[in-house]
Amino acid sequence: MPPDPYPNNKPWQAHTRQRLRTDGTPAEAALWRRLQRRQLGGLRFRRQFGVGPYVLDFYCPAARLAVELDGAVHDDPARAAYDATRTHHLARVGVRVIRFENRRVFDEPDAVLAAIAEAAGLA
Repeated sequence: MPPDPYPNNKPWQAHTRQRLRTDGTPAEAALWRRLQRRQLGGLRFRRQFGVGPYVLDFYCPAARLAVELDGAVHDDPARAAYDATRTHHLARVGVRVIRFENRRVFDEPDAVLAAIAEAAGLA
């Protein structure tokens, strides 16, 4: 994996990261309750973590894994194109991205956690 050429959690992102944590979606809050404090296989996840120019919903540095939750706004073609560009950039710096629709966090929480564990190399 190539190292990330950008420093993480850039100072100019601090306000954005804090706002995203404060104004997060209910799905983000629900998933965070299951990921925080190394509850998933002992892996440490960070919430609203900056990698390069992007702020990720959840990031596991040990697995170089980003977990993104998508609401209805991500159905917009312009947003989908932005997400594809973002995912491509993150892949170039060695970060894998997995995405879930917000509703899956509530409808299938165990399946979401199992998919995250598998992507992180735990399963």
